[in-house]
Amino acid sequence: MFKPLDINDNKENKTGETTASEHLKCLIIGSGPAGYTAAIYAARANLSPVMYEGLQPGGQLTTTTEVENYPGYPEGVTGPVMMEDLKKQAERFGTDVRWGMATRVDFSGEIHKVWIDDEKLIEAETVIIATGATAKYLGLEDEKKYAGGGVSACATCDGFFYRGKDVAVVGGGDTATEEAMYLAGLCNKVYLIVRRDELRASKVMAERTMKTPNIEILWKHQTKGLFGDGVVEGATLVKNQGEAGEEEVKIKIDGFFLGIGHTPNSDIFKDYVNTNEVGYIKTIPGTSKTNVPGVFACGDVQDDQYRQAVTAAGSGCMAAIDAERYLSEKHG
Repeated sequence: MFKPLDINDNKENKTGETTASEHLKCLIIGSGPAGYTAAIYAARANLSPVMYEGLQPGGQLTTTTEVENYPGYPEGVTGPVMMEDLKKQAERFGTDVRWGMATRVDFSGEIHKVWIDDEKLIEAETVIIATGATAKYLGLEDEKKYAGGGVSACATCDGFFYRGKDVAVVGGGDTATEEAMYLAGLCNKVYLIVRRDELRASKVMAERTMKTPNIEILWKHQTKGLFGDGVVEGATLVKNQGEAGEEEVKIKIDGFFLGIGHTPNSDIFKDYVNTNEVGYIKTIPGTSKTNVPGVFACGDVQDDQYRQAVTAAGSGCMAAIDAERYLSEKHG
């Protein structure tokens, strides 16, 4: 049997002021497919989970217009609708879904401390991290203007919508070449916009990319902007010609894909949880367990390979089961 953890008291925060404290069996940080799935399983296991959704409730999928590759939606579904469905399902089983953002953690003890918005202190026996990853963008205003109208940071998510069309991918590393190769199998033509005069990708990926007939690499090009009536119809590029200066180039495209990587939202956990060189949380292979007992990670914050809604959901299930087993073993 689990010990009840519903005592509320007051503790001092880092400024010395009194802050409210709440004791939980299971805290889920972040939403999206991973977080909501973890919540569904944790709630059904009587862990009474509390979820703090973070700055972007529902995660990256809330910026996706159409989702056609998630099982159970034969006609497809929009990202926001799908996330709302998952949220309702989690709440149906008793998950307490709250608005708020984890701003600081202390995983040094057996009971894990998490501060919400630098005000409320949560003390939890288990913590499930589902904070996701943020796609890197160029910072152009047009990226926001055409979000959902031709701009994407995930070829495997959205490439299907551009079958037989012309698209562009920005970047010169492994992410960009992998995206370009994937799109080349679907699209009529793929422009790979590379800022340098060489690819930073691995030798194998670089060679494959350059040998693919319908991929045209635009060396020494940078994106200046996008244009189109409501949706992307083309891109304006700037070509660096060395001493000859710069030349403005326009290409006609229907889709514009960012292939410059993702940033895992793991910064506040790094003092306690092991990450790889770019910040993805390391988990014990075949599990969601981190190096800290009672702390689990799921979804894109620990997945630098697939980054799909269905794989995120699967890892959320794993995290909840791992958390339940941890508590069972702890309490006997």
